[in-house]
Amino acid sequence: MKWYIERLEELKNAEPIISVCGDDCAVCPRFLAKTEEELSETARFWYKAGWRDHIVSNEEIKCTGCGCRPVCSFMLLPCTKEHGVRICRECPEFECEKVKNTYRASGEKKRQCEKACETKEEFEMLIRAFYEKEKNMRK
Repeated sequence: MKWYIERLEELKNAEPIISVCGDDCAVCPRFLAKTEEELSETARFWYKAGWRDHIVSNEEIKCTGCGCRPVCSFMLLPCTKEHGVRICRECPEFECEKVKNTYRASGEKKRQCEKACETKEEFEMLIRAFYEKEKNMRK
């Protein structure tokens, strides 16, 4: 993603914003994309990386925050609400099967993401964004 690659240097110092599933929103392209072109390029990348089965609309790719999404990919958000905790690690059942499945599912997508990236630096930032879930969820 050209626009994302152009911002990599500033993103290196971004203060982490960890989501329920362990993603770092501070460096997530969906969270950061604001213009129509950035959203469109992000949607194309999501398809290329195998995170969507088609190129979605800008409206669909735009991040509205975990609490606003109608569906949670890993079903952790409804689980935290059900257990009355803000994040998974606060739950007495942490690391449950849902959390372990989240780690597994995320890891399975990593290789395709790497192939979709234009540069090594872009992939390294996306590792921070999406592939450090286990570390982030345990903090």
